[in-house]
Amino acid sequence: MGRPRDTSRGLAILEATLSLLTEVGYEQLSMEAVAARSGSAKTTIYRRYRDKAALVAAAVEHRAQATPPEPASDDLRENLLGLVSWLARQITEQEIGLLGALFAGMRSDARLAEEMRHILRRDEAAMTDEPLRKAIRHGEQLAPRAAELFAEVAPAVIVHRIVIAGEPCDEPFVVHLVDDVLLPLLRTH
Repeated sequence: MGRPRDTSRGLAILEATLSLLTEVGYEQLSMEAVAARSGSAKTTIYRRYRDKAALVAAAVEHRAQATPPEPASDDLRENLLGLVSWLARQITEQEIGLLGALFAGMRSDARLAEEMRHILRRDEAAMTDEPLRKAIRHGEQLAPRAAELFAEVAPAVIVHRIVIAGEPCDEPFVVHLVDDVLLPLLRTH
């Protein structure tokens, strides 16, 4: 049966991975550096994670344990306003250095890209399934693949607003994104 796994050691490994990823980027991140920063043996890390991509994906999952809001009403617009506000807060709270390291890593490492896409697809489904299903049950006519459209457009516009424009995702922006971009895109005409 073996010795029980030390959960504090696991948390130290994940936290060390996130901080190193932000500091040095994905390419320069090494299992040796994570071991040194976390006070763990490299063999301990390899027993838990088969490679750097799996370790980084686990660290990202550990960090992003937020649950999207439940649909508050039968109104698609109201539910999208709540969802976009929540998503904007989640993205705003992420360190830009971490996001940049992940994006760069996904471009250069197919395994990391695969791991991250799996996480993102799962999170997208958790975020959009219930609000859109509820809207359809209440008579909304939605475009084919509305959930995928939301998942492609909303985070991209939010990241652009924060990183490129350097502007806050305040209430007027959220209303604009929902009313002028998402609702026309998601509803069939």
